[in-house]
Amino acid sequence: MKDIIYIEDLRVKTIIGIFDWERETKQEVSIDIEFLFDCKKAAKNDSIEDTLDYKKICKAVIKYVEESSFQLQESLIEGIADLIKTNFEVESVKLRISKPGALRGAKDVGIKIER
Repeated sequence: MKDIIYIEDLRVKTIIGIFDWERETKQEVSIDIEFLFDCKKAAKNDSIEDTLDYKKICKAVIKYVEESSFQLQESLIEGIADLIKTNFEVESVKLRISKPGALRGAKDVGIKIER
């Protein structure tokens, strides 16, 4: 199975970081999500019931991230993975999370995981 449903560059503001100013000011994080999923049944039936409702997943991730206040991106990304695997019919998920502009001279810095 090589089918992938993805959400790319989902931007959400949250409290994230270890410095005092980061604990007070929401920062934007960028999130990519990939789900391995067999799309054949959904394509054949043309029915939302036969696929992953990525809008529901996206709304759940946004709510989770907005309400979180982690110090580390590692903690946030593991929480997102757990949320998705626990609440949706997903066997595996690939995630990328980053804080654009967090390092001077670098476009982006972040983490990628697969669970």
